[in-house]
Amino acid sequence: MSASALAQFGTKHVAKGIGRLSTEVIESGSGSYVTMVGGRKMLDFTTGIGVANLGHCHPAVTKAAQKQAGKLVHGQINIAFQRPYLELIQSLLPLMPHKSLDTFFFWNSGAEAVEAAVKLARHATKKQNIIVMQGSYHGRTFGTMAMTRSKTVYGEGFAPFMPGVFSVPFPYCAQCSIAKHSKGVYNYGNCCMDPLLQLELLLKRETAPSDTAAIFIEPVLGEGGYVPPPPHYLARLREICDENNILLVADEVQCGFGRTGKMFAVEHWGVRPDILIMAKGIANGFPLSGIVSQKKLMDTQKPGTMGGTYAGNAVSCAAGVAVAKAFQEEKILDNVNARGAELRAMLDAAKADAKSGGIIYDVRGLGLMLALECQPGHGYASKIQAKCMDKDMLVLTTSIYDTIRFIPPLNISKEDMAKGCQIIREAIEEVAAGERPAETETRGQALE
Repeated sequence: MSASALAQFGTKHVAKGIGRLSTEVIESGSGSYVTMVGGRKMLDFTTGIGVANLGHCHPAVTKAAQKQAGKLVHGQINIAFQRPYLELIQSLLPLMPHKSLDTFFFWNSGAEAVEAAVKLARHATKKQNIIVMQGSYHGRTFGTMAMTRSKTVYGEGFAPFMPGVFSVPFPYCAQCSIAKHSKGVYNYGNCCMDPLLQLELLLKRETAPSDTAAIFIEPVLGEGGYVPPPPHYLARLREICDENNILLVADEVQCGFGRTGKMFAVEHWGVRPDILIMAKGIANGFPLSGIVSQKKLMDTQKPGTMGGTYAGNAVSCAAGVAVAKAFQEEKILDNVNARGAELRAMLDAAKADAKSGGIIYDVRGLGLMLALECQPGHGYASKIQAKCMDKDMLVLTTSIYDTIRFIPPLNISKEDMAKGCQIIREAIEEVAAGERPAETETRGQALE
């Protein structure tokens, strides 16, 4: 089929409920680029929504998966141990943000891993309720729909949801009404910490600590806008959990595996989670997710309560081993911090520039998990996104606020980063000048 015929076929036969950035058809991917069926080559600053962190078809990861596919594809974990599963645990143990995180369970998707964490928290504490953050994204399964608070589209029309879920504000200083009206007294560097007050009030008004199993948090808010918490927030959150015998669960599905410049985002603040959730970058595109916790918590579950037909697939685990090895051998985190500084400098310069700064509200993020929030009411982010597509570059919008996010490969070269920065800067300036994007395939945003 031709590219247009394939797109028409997909539009007709693929579920309409899937949000999609473009009706282009991807043929192949290599490093920082994807190539469409028609031959169009595009610089990819989406990495499959933060999945192909080491770039598309990383040679070592591809080789490991190919080798494992010739030995054992499906080693069902409820039947026996399989080597790649155990080798992946060996590879990940030294990378954990705290030595107490020593016992693993692997599954397939991020949402499944979140549900595994809910099961563990409820069972280990013998308490039902969980608290999530406003703006958080945890998935689209029935359990995680109840927890996701980034947009109503994920749960609209699917109620009733899992009970026992409460929410509190995330410290989103750029949109905080207290900060906005404090005449500069409160800001990201000097947060009013009202979200912590709201949490303490919630524990007094709506869900008593004796009924609350866990607090789930993305250490850097993902689909809610790539928002890092202010200094000291997570440390105090940890204290509140300890004071009230509540588990702290870090959902690092998107911000983990080097995305923020640390292997896991919680390391920026030195905070120990009781349960850590991981997925996306763990296997660079092969379906794999997991949770890790203390052995004493994990051992409270009876054999048979956890599992899954494809949980911890052997090929995916072999890819995960190769990913962990690449982080060490290729000095990935050094590159994240160097390239992240370059991208951040360009975004800050665009905000400071008289030609483009008028449409920019906020620049934020860590490492190569960066966002540009536009002034509201004009759809600037989608226009910048479309302009980038006109220039053969893929980027994504996010959040209920007018925000564009940048998720390039963690091993992107200096040259490709410079190319990406030039495209983004041109797109921002053209939109600020009132130019309309050319007609592209853009029809909204990839939702996650």
